[in-house]
Amino acid sequence: MDEWYLEYFIHNDRFGLMGDIASVLGMLSINIVTLSGVEERKRGFLLKTSDSSQMDVLQTLLRQVSNITVTALRPPTLLDRLALRHGRLIERDAGEYKSYRFTRNDLGILVDFMGEHLKASGHQVMGIRGMPRVGKTESVVAASVYAGKRWTFVSSTLLKQTIRTDLDEDEFDLDDHVYIIDGIVSTMRGNEDHMRLVRRILRLDAPKIIEHPDLFVQKTEYTWAVFDRVIELRNHPDEEITYEGLQSQ
Repeated sequence: MDEWYLEYFIHNDRFGLMGDIASVLGMLSINIVTLSGVEERKRGFLLKTSDSSQMDVLQTLLRQVSNITVTALRPPTLLDRLALRHGRLIERDAGEYKSYRFTRNDLGILVDFMGEHLKASGHQVMGIRGMPRVGKTESVVAASVYAGKRWTFVSSTLLKQTIRTDLDEDEFDLDDHVYIIDGIVSTMRGNEDHMRLVRRILRLDAPKIIEHPDLFVQKTEYTWAVFDRVIELRNHPDEEITYEGLQSQ
């Protein structure tokens, strides 16, 4: 059976609305797997059907329901599944499709989001932006655990300053490793041997996460094109992420 994600905005949450929607789905032999509020006044469904052509019929019928507007009807994406699991949508930056915004209140969904991506094998690079002590490194480690992978700090300040110039042989096991690079430590305190290792790591067919990608791009030959996605983590939605104090050191 095929899975579909249905999402709609509620204009008037009248009595019996949910029953009407469920009746339409039942009439079309479409099964409800998961139902959740994904935003205030939005609901999302994970559906299953053995006849995907029924989705066109469903969309036509739901257009006749004056109290709602369908905002999504598609095969479910990772973001759709996380929205259903956590009851909220992941915010994308309006100016950059690859950027996703989170706050400290969202650490659970952030860990799931990164962890699901880290489960995939092969080359990928994620950046994570945020002010000091907002939870970036802790989230990266938790996401690695979620994905069942070992994490290797190429550079970090989590427990003490780490600046590696080489890795042990078992740390090049690409199937179960996540490589973590602190863009500030590497570019401002790393020597040429360290940067040679960083370049080698970035060529590996394995997941890499770069904290403070702004400074990494500013101070190396790499561009934003190297990143598959960039995560922004803030203490609160309006917090400005700035590195002025760090750059002046």
